Amino acid sequence: MKSDVSLDFQFTSSIEQVWNALTDTDMLAKWIWENDFKPVVGHTFQFRAEPNEWWNGIVDGEVLEVEKPNKLSYTWESAGEKTTITWTLTKSSDGTHLHFDQTGFSEETKATKGALEGAKYSWTKFGEQLEKVLEQ
Repeated sequence: MKSDVSLDFQFTSSIEQVWNALTDTDMLAKWIWENDFKPVVGHTFQFRAEPNEWWNGIVDGEVLEVEKPNKLSYTWESAGEKTTITWTLTKSSDGTHLHFDQTGFSEETKATKGALEGAKYSWTKFGEQLEKVLEQ
């Protein structure tokens, strides 16, 4: 399946540090939103952001795959759209390469390119926040 949103990030941090930022509730809250995430297959969780007039601020998820420290996958369900997030971590000579895929957008959403562009923009911003958190 072709990814609807695909991004690559490079961090100077170790693969263990990046993995921790992807899987630790407190770390996730620093670069995404408040949550009750646990890296356990089958665990259901929520990310909670500030609601607005278009969105209730809640993302529901379920952990699908945990291969510490190389792969993490979970569902991302919000505003009537359910997709799958997959993070793939690889050690590199100068730190960690992090690959992000979001798949499963509905055909209706794909038809309105704004939704995919919005997702790409949001995940790019989250990646920038992640970099700041890793540098602390």
